[in-house]
Amino acid sequence: MTTSSKKPTVNAEIVRELAGLLDETGLTEIEYGSGDLRVRVARTAAPTSVMVAAPASAPARSGAAGGEADPVVDHPGLVASPMVGVAYTATEPESPPFVKIGDTVAVGDTILLIEAMKVFNPIKAPHSGRVSQVFIANGTPVEFGEPLMIIE
Repeated sequence: MTTSSKKPTVNAEIVRELAGLLDETGLTEIEYGSGDLRVRVARTAAPTSVMVAAPASAPARSGAAGGEADPVVDHPGLVASPMVGVAYTATEPESPPFVKIGDTVAVGDTILLIEAMKVFNPIKAPHSGRVSQVFIANGTPVEFGEPLMIIE
């Protein structure tokens, strides 16, 4: 009777790289998949930077849970994060932001960047209008669906 004792091997380099991304982005969990391989790295305690940033968005979510409509989430001009990553309002720390409150944007204008997996993804204006609110600062970790700004 032969039994296969071949155990899947864990690629320590992938785990180290994912753990490094957690540190870089301030996220508490990240998952990577390729073929049949799935690796999930999670942190049980959130870093201080995330705990400081979390209260800014907490009131908006708590109002919606109480049955009240959340004016930010329900706003027709809301631009929400399409991915998890780190949002950048400018190309360099010393550079002016892509947009600021009061600026007018056209459809397709780059309004910010989100870095995910070491790739900078330009986030384009989904519609034309005036930027009335910006909810993030340069270098802010963001989650999928998190409010970024409002274009009216």
